Amino acid sequence: MAKDDGKVSFNKIMANLKAGNYAPIYFLMGEEPYFIDKISDYIEHNILNDDEKDMNLRVLYGKDIKIEDAIIEARQYPFMAEHRVVIIKEAQNLKRNIDKIELYLKAPVQSTILVFCYKYDKLDGRKKYVKDIEKAGVLFQTPTIYDNQMPEWVISYCQEEGLKIDARAANMLANHIGKDLLRMASEIDKLKIIIAPSKTNTITAEIVERNVGISKEYNNFELVNALGKKNVELTFRIVDYFGKSPKSFVIQTTLAVLFNFFHNTLHYQLLTDKTSEAASQRLGINRFFIKDYVDAARLYPIAKLRRIIGYIRHTDAKSKGFGSINTSPEDLLKELCYKILY
Repeated sequence: MAKDDGKVSFNKIMANLKAGNYAPIYFLMGEEPYFIDKISDYIEHNILNDDEKDMNLRVLYGKDIKIEDAIIEARQYPFMAEHRVVIIKEAQNLKRNIDKIELYLKAPVQSTILVFCYKYDKLDGRKKYVKDIEKAGVLFQTPTIYDNQMPEWVISYCQEEGLKIDARAANMLANHIGKDLLRMASEIDKLKIIIAPSKTNTITAEIVERNVGISKEYNNFELVNALGKKNVELTFRIVDYFGKSPKSFVIQTTLAVLFNFFHNTLHYQLLTDKTSEAASQRLGINRFFIKDYVDAARLYPIAKLRRIIGYIRHTDAKSKGFGSINTSPEDLLKELCYKILY
């Protein structure tokens, strides 16, 4: 589902926490706050019971403290509890003196669970104290989620929440919300509440359209679907709709979706083993979506796909003002779709 840039995976950390296998220090860093919040929230709300939290839970903010303050808190022992939990949020604000954590790492208190939430940044892996963190506890760097992995991430998140979601609805959410995992999770959580009375636990395209404000007929997913099947009439009907809805049409987002689709279709064409399972593994795409690439591959030969990728890149440059000053986003998209189809 995602490329894991850290040495310890998110799933492994969560599994160990749920099994009661705690480390004395968790240093959570990286560009994707969703994973950092998920881990730190679990530690904050699940390790201590309500009676223990008053005396043994400390949540501090990096902008308000010094690294020495965090160390002092971590060195205290729990009161009438097995563990003491110290969470440093916005820890990136301690960057200038973060190396002083080395003092604590020489003898971390085993009954303390010290958590650093170091968002939108990462430590220099060459430093000795970084290696000491790995030895003493957990050093986690958030994984990278790519645009073409978002539909699968949506499906996976829904499964974790006990929900079902059809492929069309997953694509609609992915194309509309993008890679903002916190917002995506929030939208899915809202939909979970909305569908609860029905007891079907299924999110459909109609439910997404009705409650998230996305047209199930006129969106980036349907544009890709129309182009993939060379449906000329539907393609230009969608483009016309985009032109009449400038607030919801961002050409760079549309171009990114188109690029991912045709890039993956080209990769599919070049596979020697085109079985659904093999293609899913090689492309990093859920098997639900492989049929879309199979259909497009029948209509677009390799040479044409390579030209299409060039057309998309050229249009992207034009949309940013290179070689095209007065052309509207709608006209740029119309021109691109014509080149793709013909």
